[in-house]
Amino acid sequence: MNPIVTVQDAVTAFADWIEPTDAELDAIEQEMPVILADVDLLDAYIITLDRTPTELDARRIRRARRRALAARLELANRTASTSLPGGAA
Repeated sequence: MNPIVTVQDAVTAFADWIEPTDAELDAIEQEMPVILADVDLLDAYIITLDRTPTELDARRIRRARRRALAARLELANRTASTSLPGGAA
């Protein structure tokens, strides 16, 4: 029996383009508040998976959802303000 092995992994394992570029790392850094807020929201949902949500759980989910939406809004506003050349509105 001959094992089937892909050559793709061996060829691309040491390629220079596999690492993220500085621009990609900067984009991730800008989106980090949104990512962290989404993680908090998922944590709030995960807590309620195996039980009936209490009022405290419902408040925790609402707060996490508001923080996630606020982080997305802030990112969208920051992105929109930086993409307009010359300060045009």
